[in-house]
Amino acid sequence: MTTNNIWTIQKLLSWVTEYLNNKGIDSPRLSAEILLSCVLGLKRIELYTQFEKIVSEEQLGRLHNLVERAGRHEPIAYLAGKTEFYSLEIEVSADCLIPRPETELLVERAIEFLRVRSGKQFICDLCTGSGCIAAAIAKNYPDCQIIATDICDAALSVADRNIEKHQLGERIKLLHGDLFDPIVPYLDVEKFDLIVCNPPYVSAAEFEKLDKNVKDYEPRLALFAGDEGLDIYRRIVEKAGQFLKPDAKLMLEIGCEQGPAVKQLLEMVGCFSEITIEKDNQGNDRIVIAKKS
Repeated sequence: MTTNNIWTIQKLLSWVTEYLNNKGIDSPRLSAEILLSCVLGLKRIELYTQFEKIVSEEQLGRLHNLVERAGRHEPIAYLAGKTEFYSLEIEVSADCLIPRPETELLVERAIEFLRVRSGKQFICDLCTGSGCIAAAIAKNYPDCQIIATDICDAALSVADRNIEKHQLGERIKLLHGDLFDPIVPYLDVEKFDLIVCNPPYVSAAEFEKLDKNVKDYEPRLALFAGDEGLDIYRRIVEKAGQFLKPDAKLMLEIGCEQGPAVKQLLEMVGCFSEITIEKDNQGNDRIVIAKKS
């Protein structure tokens, strides 16, 4: 990209889209819009109402840097510092996993479950990362208190900013630690009505085959979960029963081939009934839901 030409928004959108397309980047037009919006401080729709706006040399320099990094498959969400999840703008950084649209199914089922119950609901969100699941649930179901835990302090800092941004500080409490470890029974909460979690679940074989933009840039701690990808599920299932009220539910996101194995883990502990596996819009197994007996 040279800076001695006059670059309008329209011209830049076309150029960046073509560049990213040639580099094999997914959704090159959308990616171009996000990067240009980020540099110009405009909403994506505003790019199209200001097609003939001339972009300054300083802005061109910043865009050039971002586009170059995107061409090396650095995730667009990390470059922009944000993404959208369940209609919320969520800040992200390389310290946490980028929220996926598929995870919205977990949020949807959680909200549906909460809406048929009465009284204030107490929820635990394990491996909260950016806090996207906790924020989406709290925003759409106000009569709740959520404890969200994560082993990564840097990820919790991102979650904290997301909670503040959406003014959910009174309803979401962040705790630093491994899964249930930082939760003090009776002091924090006696039992939960719902436990949700999108844990690390990538197996050793799957990790080697991950796309470059995931494997090289997203935190390994938030992805890898042992040879079979089941290490975190085993630890959650082993302890979840003692943190749940009777008739409460545990909802877990799973990898597309892990449904039967996770269901078996839940059956083996003997305190869950009505264990169901749900598919996402692509027809892949996506969440497991189990009711506390």
